[in-house]
Order: sequence, then structure tokens, then C-alpha cells
Amino acid sequence: MPETPLDVSQVTHVAVGLSVALLADLEPLLPARSVLVLDEPDTIKARDGRARAAAFSCVAGLVEAPTQDEAGAGLLGGLVARPPRLKAVIPALEYGVVAAAALADAWGAPGAGTEAARLLRDKALLREASQRLGIDQPAWEVVEGPDGVDLFRGRFGGRCVVKPANRQASLGVRLLDRGSDSAALWAETAAADETRMRARYALPPKYLVEQRLDGPEFSVEALVQEGEVRFANVTAKSVQHTAVPVEMGHVVPAELPSRTAESLLSATRRLMKATGFRTGVVHAEWILHEDRPHLVECAGRLPGDSIDQLINLSYACNLTEDYLHLLEGQAPVDRAPARRASAIRFLASGPGLVTAVEGAAEAARAPGVVECEVDVEAGTAVGAVTSSWDRLGHVIAVGDDPAEAAARAVDAAGLVRITVEAAS
Repeated sequence: MPETPLDVSQVTHVAVGLSVALLADLEPLLPARSVLVLDEPDTIKARDGRARAAAFSCVAGLVEAPTQDEAGAGLLGGLVARPPRLKAVIPALEYGVVAAAALADAWGAPGAGTEAARLLRDKALLREASQRLGIDQPAWEVVEGPDGVDLFRGRFGGRCVVKPANRQASLGVRLLDRGSDSAALWAETAAADETRMRARYALPPKYLVEQRLDGPEFSVEALVQEGEVRFANVTAKSVQHTAVPVEMGHVVPAELPSRTAESLLSATRRLMKATGFRTGVVHAEWILHEDRPHLVECAGRLPGDSIDQLINLSYACNLTEDYLHLLEGQAPVDRAPARRASAIRFLASGPGLVTAVEGAAEAARAPGVVECEVDVEAGTAVGAVTSSWDRLGHVIAVGDDPAEAAARAVDAAGLVRITVEAAS
């Protein structure tokens, strides 16, 4: 029996990549059957995508398409028919950013711009563009193995960062010190992948080695319309102090002197000019080194790690809704400064077999806590935290100021006790 044609008569929004988190945000904002989701056949199958998409009434259908073919992204507009009532194209996943921009260009919808999206997806290209405009950033090179790493770090006292140029979630990022074994850490970086999220044919990895800079880390989340920043927030972040710098907490807004906050916002505005980014949202990461923002990387999509939820809590807004307005070509929404602070703290344990999870209910009742989620239970095997995917849950809390919100999140996270029996 032939497959029933998909009804796109009510579709107004196309999401490039299947993101359950984004669909959950869109569900209360958009009518039934108004969202068409495009994703790779490989990842749909690996993630049980059809069942996941069917759980949302706003989804009209899930269509197989080469959303991760960045080299051929310009052809996507000829492979997928433009819905007649289209209002916006949304990059739902990191690996769909280029395809979403190309589709928006082909269909005459607001978007980042294909070339800007390519720069944001490739950290080496982003470094080149930033260098041309004089944006502060670490020294860097593209390398193909540990020999190149050793040659580079020899110029910087043996310390450096090795990372993939086109991955996400801190995947494969390693910090090398003077005594680090570059061959061993290179093997870990090269082996890092997320096969459930990436198509088998997707672009091969590229690797960077970078100078290690010391200083606190921040991110700027900005809504951008035709190259102009219309809303921006500065987030303070904390990372685990190991060779694998996975983010373990965020605070919104960052508690900073006004001069320092403005320097981060100004650097982000310059970055938009360097990339030619047109319309959408960016999540730009910076390290404050010698009192100046230095670029780490920048994503052309909604931030992960529940930072959008922290922004909603602090600014009494809905970042996703404001983002849709920009992608639909509407006038930007003016937002008042943050009226309170919010923070997230992620949960982790040592590697082994989880034998008990306790304290989650107590943590959920702690002062200021608005969400406590534990993603493991007794019997779950867990490993070391080597990427964002390895964290075991989180606690979100609010407070009158950033210090109070951060302390509440840390204290509540400490109430969750995940007991692990190490492998013998």
C-alpha cells in the first residue's frame, strides 16, 4: 500500500533536526500540526525519532532529509517542498544549523545566512574570521595528530587545549599540561563521537590545538535581527577541574561589574559582524583572560544546558517565543533587565554501577529550587564525565541575586546522593 502523503496545509514552522527539548518548548506556543520536522534517516532510526515526534500535537510529521550534509546544504531547498504557509525555519540541533540557514535562504525566510552558519559550525573557520577582525582569542592551529600537538604546545610551556572543530557538548575536548601524554589524550579526542546524533556520512572530524588561557568563563546569549543584537544576557559558568572541562553549572545573569559585562556584549556584537550573522540566536562562549574577553566558540542555535530556562526565570520572558518572533520577521520584543537570578548545578558521580539514589525529594523541597531531575537509578552503569551527555541530572534554583541562586543550586545538588559501586 502506498504511503499516505503528508498533509502540510497547516505547517507554519520547519524544525531542522529532531529536538525533543525544542518541541516541548514549541508545544504550548504553536497550534496542532503546525511544525514539520526534518532529520536524517540514520538518527531518526537510532533515536526512535518517529515515536518521539508523535508525542507532540504541534508536529505535523517527521520527514527524512539530508540535514547534516553541510557541503550540499544549498541543495536542500530543492529536495523539500516549501510549506505554503511557512513562517519560520528553526535550527533545532547543532548538526542542523547549516541546513536550517540554507533552507531559510532558499525559501526567503529570516535566518543566520548560510555562510555565517558554516563559520559557526566549524571552529577553525570561526577562528579565521575572528582573527581577520582582530577579536581576541587564543593562538591556534589545525592539527592532524599528537606530533602537531607537541610542536604547538612546545611554544606555550607544554600547556594547550585539543578539541574537535565540529562537535558539541564538550565532546572530545581535552586540556594538556606540561606532563600530559599527548598521544593518549589525542586518542581520546579522536575517538569521541555521538553516533546516535550524527549521520554516518557527516563531515569528517577536524581538530584544533589552542593556547590555554586562564580566567573565568562566560557565555552571551543574544537575539539578533539583521545583524543587530536586540536582547543579550551574560551567563557565568563553572567547569570541572580535570583534563576534561565539562560544564557543571551556570548562573544567570552573571554577577559582573558593568564595564566587564559591557566588554562581553561588545565582543559579541563584533563577532556578529565578523561572521556576517543575520537573524536568529547565538550562544557565544568567552574566557575573561587578562581582563579581556577571548573567544572560545559560538553556536548559532538556542543554548543547551537549560540556559534558556534560566533566562526565562530571571527575565520573566519566554526566550523561545521571542526567538520565533525574530525568525518570523516580527519586531523584536523589548525586555526589562533581569528581576532575579537563577542557577543550574549538574549531578555527577564516580564511574561504576549505581546502587542507590537518595535525597532527590529533599533537594526538590530546598529553598528556591524549581526543578530537580535525576537521570539514573539503581542498576544503571555510569562512567566518568567526559562530555555533557555523561552528567547524571541537575538542580535549578532561583534567588534574589546571582550569589544566592548559585548557593541554593549547589546546596540542593549536594542533597542528592548517588551511590556507586566501582567496578572490580
